[in-house]
Amino acid sequence: MKIYYKSVPFSKNDVTLALESGVDGIIVEAGRAESVAMLSRIPVFTEEEMPSMAMATKADEEHIRDELLAGRKAVLARGWEIIPVENLLAQCPEVTAEAGSLDEAVLASGILQRGVQGIVVLPEAIADLKEIVSRCKTCRDHEELQVAEILRVEPAGLGHRVCVDTMSMLHRGQGMLVGNSSAFTFLVHAETEHNEYVASRPFRVNAGAVHAYVRLPGDTTTYLAEVAAGREMLVVDWQGNTTVATAGRVKVEVRPMLLIEAKCGEKTGAVFLQNAETIRLTSPEGMPLSVVSLKPGDKVLCRTDEAGRHFGMRIKEDIQEK
Repeated sequence: MKIYYKSVPFSKNDVTLALESGVDGIIVEAGRAESVAMLSRIPVFTEEEMPSMAMATKADEEHIRDELLAGRKAVLARGWEIIPVENLLAQCPEVTAEAGSLDEAVLASGILQRGVQGIVVLPEAIADLKEIVSRCKTCRDHEELQVAEILRVEPAGLGHRVCVDTMSMLHRGQGMLVGNSSAFTFLVHAETEHNEYVASRPFRVNAGAVHAYVRLPGDTTTYLAEVAAGREMLVVDWQGNTTVATAGRVKVEVRPMLLIEAKCGEKTGAVFLQNAETIRLTSPEGMPLSVVSLKPGDKVLCRTDEAGRHFGMRIKEDIQEK
């Protein structure tokens, strides 16, 4: 999701606060764009480039729909209602809406569960701007996690494994969803714990082998081998709450690996993780479980889904993964 701040009428202090808050763009009057663009390397738009359009009637809704489908910019003016926004979301790839309060921004971000793709924060919400960015830009949908039972843990030789070092400090109970199949992913715990041999690395998830799927924001996946610096990663905690962290560095190295297989209901899934004490899965109580002490019968958190992805996007197709 993109968060923009609309500084109309212009306020230098408000623009400075917006930049510090982590907005994705600034909207100003045409005469201010050049000077504001010198303050930070984020996009600066004029009111004409991102026009605000009222949506009070069905004709307004259809006009905005046509503009968006034609690839032109259109921002839903404050005062929009949920049903017309739902109609637009069902037809248009990108919908952006104005918000004049924290409640309006949160509401827009959750319509049809996926929310609008952009929010333009108005000056009357400047006091809530940091909270709006925190709530709407980093928080995502709830993930439904299940309890799986470990079936086997065995050495699997050497393999290239991927460490994802994020630009965020993660906490106990948080990690990333990784697995051999997008239909069965494990909550691989962040390196928040320390022992007498190794210091904690709470920004890191030692996520698994290069071929594995990792779940991303927006109900998509990618191979761990394709993760690179700057990629937005989905961070999930043991209760299914989600947030977004940006990958700051990715380390791919050859390490001894373990094959871990588990069962959840009628489904089985597997993941290859590095054979080291610091790599952990997550217990149903949110505690990190080291893979070196993992044994059949232990319970861990996972996420199950229907198989079928093409370039990370969900598809309906008869697919079997083993």
